[in-house]
Amino acid sequence: MSSPATAPPAPNNLKRVVAASLVGTTIEWYDFFLYGSAAALVFNKLFFPESDPLVGTLLSFLTYAVGFAARPVGALVFGHYGDRLGRKKLLVLSLLMMGGATFAIGLLPTHATIGSAAPVLLTVLRLVQGFALGGEWGGAVLLVSEHGDAKRRGFWASWPQTGAPAGQLLATGVLSALTALLSDSAFGTWGWRIPFLLSGVLVILGLWIRLSVDESPVFKAALAHAAEREATEGRAEKMPLVAVLRHHWRDVLIAMGARMAENVSYYVITAFILVYATTSAELSKQTALNAVLVASAVHFAVIPLWGALSDRVGRRPVYLVGAVGVALWMFPFFALIDSRSFGGLLLAVAVGLIFHGAMYAPQAAFFAEMFATRMRYSGASIGAQFSSVAAGAPAPLIATALLADFGTSTPISLYVIAAALLTVLAIVCAKETRSRDLADVESGTGRPTAAEAETLPADARTV
Repeated sequence: MSSPATAPPAPNNLKRVVAASLVGTTIEWYDFFLYGSAAALVFNKLFFPESDPLVGTLLSFLTYAVGFAARPVGALVFGHYGDRLGRKKLLVLSLLMMGGATFAIGLLPTHATIGSAAPVLLTVLRLVQGFALGGEWGGAVLLVSEHGDAKRRGFWASWPQTGAPAGQLLATGVLSALTALLSDSAFGTWGWRIPFLLSGVLVILGLWIRLSVDESPVFKAALAHAAEREATEGRAEKMPLVAVLRHHWRDVLIAMGARMAENVSYYVITAFILVYATTSAELSKQTALNAVLVASAVHFAVIPLWGALSDRVGRRPVYLVGAVGVALWMFPFFALIDSRSFGGLLLAVAVGLIFHGAMYAPQAAFFAEMFATRMRYSGASIGAQFSSVAAGAPAPLIATALLADFGTSTPISLYVIAAALLTVLAIVCAKETRSRDLADVESGTGRPTAAEAETLPADARTV
């Protein structure tokens, strides 16, 4: 029998939790991706005007990468307090921090007004964004995973993952509308500020929804268990980080490896593409933005489908399809962009994001199922965010530098393929986690219940 903590929740309550996580992650990814798009399109001229255009782009992507450097710090801090105080409180704080930093960027004077102080302030605000996002992801996916039941955990936990394409869709859509309505001069002077200032309105909406949900029942049960054990045995819990490194170091490494192809491919496909399409392929900014816009809608639609499939066949097979698919797609990806047609560009980005979705959809449930409850926020966040420093952060930088040095897309394709090979190796080394019991708070082994074990394939019953 399933434990009380993992009994299926009331459908309306679960849907409310999913909606709260989805809205919050959409807003936070909107803020984060908006910066990436602006870095590719206007920040090189506004904050680094004295540089060569391509060097200016590299510098603006460098401030973009700084946000990733702050994400592991956010993962450590939010993970620690999220495992001690609860998921909901930290999610509210992350939303306020991200929204406040984004709104402030919209008010920031440029280099023409305050000189070198402008890129310094931009970098500080980017650090705040990264710190907040480092704590957001783990809490959002865990809140859903711990409310849901094991049978459909992959499907429900994939919905917060759709916040990434939804945020990309929203950010790209706003930028695309502004570039279509405004002249290049007007957009570069004041129009770019509008999407950043819009974040203030979105944060109010997100807080209203996020404050309406309950704390994770699995976490509340684990908290009560820990308090009872401390009272009866006088044995206090170790710090979550210490427990993770002691009991789950292998899972942390697997999570980091699993993120390599997912992170690198995503930022090449959605951020670097704006540089490649407008320089090497000589397409307009509007064309490139429109392609990413439509492809992001496709990405949004396929993520829950991949998540549902992971409930049927397992997390590992679906993840491997995505990693191998991205590797095989890279050379056709750039060939289609080089055709200099909107159709070719759209097909390149859409198929790339479909394969990316196969990695991203099961990731939420996969990582949550690796760790015990009282160290789950820390473990999932550390595994996910520390890899972003080596993967997502430098991806646009490396791709832009390779293009500048070699003048061809071949080294960029090989770079993504190398990341995919690392991910394949990590997934091959991982154990299948589908149907693990998230209420296991003692050993952290995450063994399935007897009833759940009957639903597993033979090779997954010994996890």
